[in-house]
Amino acid sequence: MGSTLNEQDLRSGAVWLASADAAVREGFLRDLSQGEILALPYLFEFWAMPHQLPPEGDWRAWAILGGRGAGKTRAGSEWVRAMVEGARPLDQGRCKRVALVGETLDQVREVMVFGESGILACSPPDRRPNWNATRKALVWPNGAEAMAFSAHDPESLRGPQFDAAWVDELAKWKKGQDTWDMLQFGLRLGERPQVCVTTTPRNVGVLKALLKVPTTRVTHALTEANRANLAESFLEEVRARYQDTRLGRQELDGVLLEDTEGALWTREMLDALRVQDLPEFDRIIVAVDPPVTGKVGSDACGIVVVGAVLKGPPQEWHAVVLDDATVQGRSPTGWANAALRAMEHWGADRLVAEVNQGGDMVETVLRSVDALVPVTKVHASRGKVSRAEPVAALYEQGRVRHVGGLADLEDQMSRMTQMGYDGKGSPDRVDALVWALTDLMITPAAKWRRPSLRTL
Repeated sequence: MGSTLNEQDLRSGAVWLASADAAVREGFLRDLSQGEILALPYLFEFWAMPHQLPPEGDWRAWAILGGRGAGKTRAGSEWVRAMVEGARPLDQGRCKRVALVGETLDQVREVMVFGESGILACSPPDRRPNWNATRKALVWPNGAEAMAFSAHDPESLRGPQFDAAWVDELAKWKKGQDTWDMLQFGLRLGERPQVCVTTTPRNVGVLKALLKVPTTRVTHALTEANRANLAESFLEEVRARYQDTRLGRQELDGVLLEDTEGALWTREMLDALRVQDLPEFDRIIVAVDPPVTGKVGSDACGIVVVGAVLKGPPQEWHAVVLDDATVQGRSPTGWANAALRAMEHWGADRLVAEVNQGGDMVETVLRSVDALVPVTKVHASRGKVSRAEPVAALYEQGRVRHVGGLADLEDQMSRMTQMGYDGKGSPDRVDALVWALTDLMITPAAKWRRPSLRTL
């Protein structure tokens, strides 16, 4: 690499440099001029992760949804720099009037301005702005200004006007919609005013509405993406405490978790039913909801493993969902093998398979892989919601719990409503879950209540 850094070098350079051996790294630095060496730490395009770089094209809002420590603040600070700085310290940048909006003025000052990844820390000495505490504003050498505002005071945004804004932790704002609306009225300077939103996602109206606007662009980042800049002890602690929980998916994975209106299961309910220590089960079964076809792009084959403790009367029975072994785009033999591997792994007693779509073919496929596999064939005579509601009632009673690692299954469950499935495709994982718990708990309980039908 020569002494001139072009745009392609900047975007791929950090990855290339990190993977190179010591001699190559030394040679790279030796070829740079003294000025380039001094500038290199402040060339964010060189060091940035993909989610920290602005999207291309024409957009009004850029939302960076990320977990804790994923580098959102650094991305926001660097975006402001890119907006206000020119080629030389006194040259005009694209923007001259910027709004910095946080939950409180203290947070704007301590995180966005003076924080370790704030604007001052990211700015090179010859371009570093000064903080005017009286005006609550940053002032750059080229005359550009960034004014601080609190989301607790939406009216403070009435009057000022801007050509750019950086909004931090929008999903935490108590007066989020009012503040956001007032900011939009003020973004009226320049040819293309834009706003950068850095936030850990939460299920709040102002954020959900923003993400649906056609001119919004979104980037996502996991906390793990920035592990090189985080203490390993921090990562170990949050992994151990929050992995496979709703809070972990939100705060570490940066996933916006929404509860669909009328959902039979809510994420809060599922999080409250998490279990770590497994009991000794009386029965373990694997339930299978086969796809109509086994082609790539077809519906998945839902495969769910559930264990149950069936001592005492039915109201004392309880179950644990142990595994979601669902597979996508497999041939009939492929999903049959996946189901039988799950049986072997968990020591399951029986395999329950819906046969509405494939009839006897489903059992034939399973027995072609294992001729002795114990199979119970079930037929769907009622709709999905009717079958799911009694199972949801078991959850409401606290009689079904989940191990960790069932995020995809729980996503489908949270979209199963009283009006049907509010999602794309078929809820194959939920169907398999419903068949498993129906066979383990609901059908035997019905027989228990009618003594003449009990199995002796």
